[in-house]
Amino acid sequence: MSELIFVVEEDIEGGYTARALGENIFTQGDTIDELKEMIRDAIECHFDSPDLAPKLIRLHFVKDEVFAL
Repeated sequence: MSELIFVVEEDIEGGYTARALGENIFTQGDTIDELKEMIRDAIECHFDSPDLAPKLIRLHFVKDEVFAL
């Protein structure tokens, strides 16, 4: 696998969550830096061999903004 995309969202209770597209990987962290470390750890646990792990991790940040008219 050459690339894995994570959808990153702000958690309602604070911090961030990340969900991988196409793989059953979900993690969270209080800061962006902590989230990146948690993603690395989750990938290492998910893939049996470093050869199977993605070479590139892409973070897609999603931010919902709501306003009233």
